[in-house]
Amino acid sequence: MKLPPTYDASANEPEIYKLWEDSNIFAADAKSQKEHFSIMMPPPNETGTLHIGHALGTTLQDILARHARMQGKDVLWLPGTDHAALPTNALIEEQLRKEGITKHEIGREEFLRRTKEFVSQSRNTINKQIKVMGASVDWGRSRYTLSDPLSRIVNEVFVKMYNDGLIYRGYRIVNWDPKLETNVSDDEVEYMEEKTKLYTLKYGPFEIVTARPETKFGDKYVVMHPDDKRYAKYREGDQFEAEWINGKVKATIIKDDVIDPSFGTGVMTITPWHSQVDFEIAERHNLDREQIIDLQGRLLPIAGEFNGLEIDQARPKIIEKLKTKGLLVNVEDNYLHNVATNSRGHGIIEPQIRLQWFIDVNKPAVLWKGKKLSFKQVMQTVVREGDIKIIPATFDKMYFHWIDNLRDWCISRQIWWGHQIPVWYSEDHNGQEEIYVSVLAPKSDKKWHRDPDTLDTWFSSALWTFATLIDPVLTKNYDLSLEDLLKNSPDFQAYHPTDVMETAWDILFFWVARMILATTYATGQIPFKTVYLHGLVMSENGGKMSKSKPETIIDPIEVINEYGADALRLALIQGMTAGSSQKLVRSKVITNRNFCNKLWNIARYVENFGQGNNQVAPQDIADHWILKRLIQTKDKINNDLDNFRFSDAYNKLYHFLWDDLADWYVEASKVKANKDLLIYILKNTLIIAHPLAPYVTEAIWQNLNYDDRPLAAQSYIRLIDHDEVMANNFSLVKDLVSETRRILHLLNEKDISLIYLKDELIYKNQTLIKKLSGVKDLKEVSVGSGLKLTGLTSSVWLAISPEKAEDYLKKLKQRKEQHLSHISRLENRLNNKSYLNQAPIEVINETKKQLDDFKKQLIEISREIKAFEAI
Repeated sequence: MKLPPTYDASANEPEIYKLWEDSNIFAADAKSQKEHFSIMMPPPNETGTLHIGHALGTTLQDILARHARMQGKDVLWLPGTDHAALPTNALIEEQLRKEGITKHEIGREEFLRRTKEFVSQSRNTINKQIKVMGASVDWGRSRYTLSDPLSRIVNEVFVKMYNDGLIYRGYRIVNWDPKLETNVSDDEVEYMEEKTKLYTLKYGPFEIVTARPETKFGDKYVVMHPDDKRYAKYREGDQFEAEWINGKVKATIIKDDVIDPSFGTGVMTITPWHSQVDFEIAERHNLDREQIIDLQGRLLPIAGEFNGLEIDQARPKIIEKLKTKGLLVNVEDNYLHNVATNSRGHGIIEPQIRLQWFIDVNKPAVLWKGKKLSFKQVMQTVVREGDIKIIPATFDKMYFHWIDNLRDWCISRQIWWGHQIPVWYSEDHNGQEEIYVSVLAPKSDKKWHRDPDTLDTWFSSALWTFATLIDPVLTKNYDLSLEDLLKNSPDFQAYHPTDVMETAWDILFFWVARMILATTYATGQIPFKTVYLHGLVMSENGGKMSKSKPETIIDPIEVINEYGADALRLALIQGMTAGSSQKLVRSKVITNRNFCNKLWNIARYVENFGQGNNQVAPQDIADHWILKRLIQTKDKINNDLDNFRFSDAYNKLYHFLWDDLADWYVEASKVKANKDLLIYILKNTLIIAHPLAPYVTEAIWQNLNYDDRPLAAQSYIRLIDHDEVMANNFSLVKDLVSETRRILHLLNEKDISLIYLKDELIYKNQTLIKKLSGVKDLKEVSVGSGLKLTGLTSSVWLAISPEKAEDYLKKLKQRKEQHLSHISRLENRLNNKSYLNQAPIEVINETKKQLDDFKKQLIEISREIKAFEAI
């Protein structure tokens, strides 16, 4: 079947993915004797459709999976979706609000029914999108975080941690979102800068500074640094009476090192119920704490006349009263203040003390290499000692800083969608609360009620690498312990620890660190050997994509529908560096669509030579050279992919295909074609390119009927040898042709002869040189004249007049001046601290690359000028 004139991605890609699925070539085999390779897809949230960031992650993971298969490994790339408790709950509640009802009106059962219906539709959409992107996942092992098998493992881990004394229930301060009426984790709190007023208030003999006067009703402690000389006369425990918002209060002096003497007046009153810092001070000094604001964000009776008011309503009224009482000292406008918001539901966070479930991160928890370590210690140890490698290593410092400051993890949420906490409560005959913690509900005659809260989504997703590998059938047997389930699951034994976790850097703490915590505890193993962190994909103007600005959002499916999946995949890895954000501009996608078309056109040329045979052998210098370049490209790309240098692999493939194969070897073959070698080179180019551009390579492979097995099932092969001398001889011819082309282009000359002193290489390859260089003819002479080529060991001239030669030298000098100007401009830019601090890293890297290229070209131009002037 003849290849069409152009590659039509939309016509080929659906059929190709169906071929892959029907061939079952992405199914892993835990019993295989091959080396195992495993990678878990970070499960996308079931809250809608995939975005361009998912497309990048899917592309990188797919490259790794296909590359490993072609290395002859048994590969498991496990897909799945996350129930995404908080964002999904927020979305359904928003839908209810639009209907004019609340979740409490429809009840828990109906709320869950609606949510299940929504996520089921979303899951189908997401899986279709993953297929469109070309993901070579094992669909037979797809997992869902809220499925029965995974829920069993979630409950097992909770119960085990509880029995080991690592999960406890207690009153601690949490991040409360009044809008969604739930706690959120520290990592889900997003700080938004806003300008507000900063108030200085008189409190007895002191002046205090606050941006939140509505929290001050219960303040009865004044805290200062013990070394602050301004307040040396005050002793710990001193008391005084002060006029305050609703009358007189009796206040106590507290000394604590946490106070910053340079902020405000260096003295502050504390609100232990509504501030993490204040709560910790109260804990250290065993102080009272009172709730000022309720869970709906309204003031409580302690606020007196302001009882029931929302914060925004109450604040100006409180300030007016303070002013009337002479307690308002100063108001500073435009104070830049960080407001804590819920990144999922966007509600304003109000710290509250609540009875919740926590994981103790400081208590000895994990037996690791003979030592009992706390969760904090084991998370640090596995990275510090190299058990887990983070790429790029620049994130190590950030990772350790986060763990150093890690507090006990609040894992309970007051939402209905998610894993309900496996805890039941009852009362004994004395009216005391009894707690029953178990994977299964209690069977006694007592009246038990289950804890209504659900677990933080990150608790369940923290188990992803190992819970997904436990045999789902075994999870139905409740006589088996967690240890039994792991030991008797072939997939866990074959594929864990996984080889790599590829994900976005912004969930390093949300998810990656917590997988280390949970997996080392539950299995005694690390969850993965390498963590590769990709950056964010930015809009064309370099800004972050935002739902509030629809024009900034790039829909990957729309791009694929227009240009094809391979064009998008290649554009995403072109110029990409680990951990760095990058812009996705349309021109990059178009460039890579053209790249796919170039490969297609090479295949159209080669298909004219039939199927070829097994008698492949190089015949001339071009054959030996292309074999050398193919071997070098294959080895270097393999090395790049082994070491997660995706952009470097792309660059090598791009230049091999476009420069070496298309511009040189295909053109050389038009002089004398080695048909069998052309087919051999194309076949192996398709194999090498397949992990990066799977669709177009498979389309060519199928259309040209190269094998009964799909290209996706092929392996890298050992390429046939080449003769180094012959290959180097073509490189010499290539240098001669390149310099000739460059000079002819610069002088805008045609019909020029190439003359040379006796040279066997040139003599034997006259036809090839003439064809490639575009000269009129080649002549062997005893004495040379004209413009001597300077980049060669042979004596070769272009037969042009001295005037033309002088004109060429003049243009060379002009080019040198232009390059010097470019170099100066780029060096000034890179010496500008403002530019280095503000420009995106990929822009800075591109500037460095441009500077390096100009400097290399300047060396060549200067060498050529020097050689001409010496003639």
